[in-house]
Amino acid sequence: MGPRANTLGLIFKDDYILLEEQEGKHSKGTGVFYRPIGGTIELGEKSQEALKREFMEELGVEIIVKRYVTCLENIYKIDENIGHELTQIYVVDFKNEDLYERETFTITEGPYISRAKWMLKKEILSDYYVLYPNGLKELFLNGKIDV
Repeated sequence: MGPRANTLGLIFKDDYILLEEQEGKHSKGTGVFYRPIGGTIELGEKSQEALKREFMEELGVEIIVKRYVTCLENIYKIDENIGHELTQIYVVDFKNEDLYERETFTITEGPYISRAKWMLKKEILSDYYVLYPNGLKELFLNGKIDV
């Protein structure tokens, strides 16, 4: 299988960032990990449009794409399987400002259900939490993402 193109949206509220919480095997072991909301870019689809579609499919909400941040290339290994993602990163806002008052969001992707919650940015950047994709934490720590 070749590289996968995907897109992720960073939503901020004060000193918090909205992240999906997942649990399972990942490239750093097994357990809980976090990632921004988003998903796969379909063939013929622009990354911004894919991001809007993913937020609608997974959370049932509309977003406004504020700005492009960068593309991260994430090559990782889980067990003996190698994964390769090219990830377009954007800063986005909820179209409906009332959504910023919610503490958690249910994410539905086919039969899979998870949740997203507001995480304190300085905590998620600590070594205690696992944040994906690889390289995202470094973008924050090096000042490449400033809100």
